[in-house]
Amino acid sequence: MNPLVEEIRINLGHIELAAHLFGPEDGQPVIAVHGWLDNANSFARLAPALPGLRIVALDLAGHGHSDHRPAGVGYHLADYVQDVLLVAGQLGWQRFSLLGHSLGAIISVLLAGALPERVERLALIDGLLPLTDEAGQAPERLGEALLARLALGDKRKPVYSDPERAIQARMSGRLPVSREAAQLLAQRGLMAVPGGYTWRSDSRLTLPTAVRFTPEQALAFARRIRCPSLLVLAEDGLLSAHRALLEDLPIGIHSLPGGHHLHLDDVTGTHAVADCFNRLFSIS
Repeated sequence: MNPLVEEIRINLGHIELAAHLFGPEDGQPVIAVHGWLDNANSFARLAPALPGLRIVALDLAGHGHSDHRPAGVGYHLADYVQDVLLVAGQLGWQRFSLLGHSLGAIISVLLAGALPERVERLALIDGLLPLTDEAGQAPERLGEALLARLALGDKRKPVYSDPERAIQARMSGRLPVSREAAQLLAQRGLMAVPGGYTWRSDSRLTLPTAVRFTPEQALAFARRIRCPSLLVLAEDGLLSAHRALLEDLPIGIHSLPGGHHLHLDDVTGTHAVADCFNRLFSIS
């Protein structure tokens, strides 16, 4: 194992999460939260480039080496937020910072808005607010989600004959990544099964969301943030078209070249993101 990282498990009572631990014991406490269908290796390059921080990079429930949620239980944003808060409690951290990418950034914003007194700093990578619906769309949204859950039992995850095929699939997925990034995610995300390899992630993670916030509700969380905050915006990422909306929020924005996984795709992107966040974490 890389001497810069320690593998740990955190028992939350209702579920056990796996995580990578970086940095000195007396470093600033930080919980790092990865994106949808990723895992703790999302921060394998970035965390070592953030000196002075005690970073716990989680595998979220249903991802990587963490437990899946029990049968009949879904993957809801509020439950992810609760898990992160419980992790802080297990670590004895009353105040802590959050480092989030994509879905992890959304979870971080929700927690920082709900309990602003608990969050010291907020470091976000190409993610901010959850997907939203207007109020009148709620019945149709729930109906689609219910039918998708009923149909899930007939679906099977793809099995790849060798890891390379899985890596190629990850490179060309809905959110494409570089080969280096795909290899890192596959190291932690693949498992052997009869016939080859498949991803460890819970199939339920691909189900549509049953209930979404309205735009006004989602914005209310971001507007309630009180800590020093910085959003690194990927120029070829998911949020670049919405910069005007983002500039009305109490969050600093810094644009960098690269795609949605710019912190993981290559060393240049990692160092650029690290430079931004090292400045954020140096604020007294």
